[in-house]
Amino acid sequence: MKNKILRTALVLGATGLVGSELVKQLLDDDYYTKVKVFVRRSLGISNPKLEELIIDFDTPELWANELLGDVIYSAFGTTLKKAGSKEAQYKIDYHYQYLVLRLACENAVPDCVVVSAPGASIASKFFYNKMKGELDRDVAKLGFDRLVLIKPSVLWGKRDETRFGESFGIVLGNLLSWIPGIRKYRPIRGATVAQAMIYAIKNPADHSIVQYTADQLFEMKA
Repeated sequence: MKNKILRTALVLGATGLVGSELVKQLLDDDYYTKVKVFVRRSLGISNPKLEELIIDFDTPELWANELLGDVIYSAFGTTLKKAGSKEAQYKIDYHYQYLVLRLACENAVPDCVVVSAPGASIASKFFYNKMKGELDRDVAKLGFDRLVLIKPSVLWGKRDETRFGESFGIVLGNLLSWIPGIRKYRPIRGATVAQAMIYAIKNPADHSIVQYTADQLFEMKA
């Protein structure tokens, strides 16, 4: 009998819609033997595979050496409303996220999966898309063996907060999803995105950097 391969998944953004679904699926997946989450507040769950590290992103010297594993999944981010300003959102969505991913790469974590945005571009005139484009560009320069950029459409699922714009987008997207060319932008459940993130690592593409667009995510099932 062969020895069981011990695989550790690191998770950033575990309290959000996609991140919480991701943690659930990783804990239920025999492919991984340990799931380490880096959070600002406890998930409030108990599982023998789960290792929870409550951290302060401004003191990386206290937790950087814990970034050891086989893959880091990041579904990290906040909203402009919750952050309070563009500067605060940029600090969270870009600086904190880039910091953790850089440290993981420096610790020789080989694979990285990041939730990006379909409109991510450094040339975008929209703040959010430009910020996401800058993160995609800079993480790609870190040198992970494999980098997967996941670009879902409007996310659908239970949240702690109500987002009017997002809720409207879900209703409109579902109404228009039958129209050719628009269907690929239909709303997607957080659980489906999480499933695609795991699938991408188990079924690696031929390239070291790959991105999956909204319509592709629906097909990425174990």
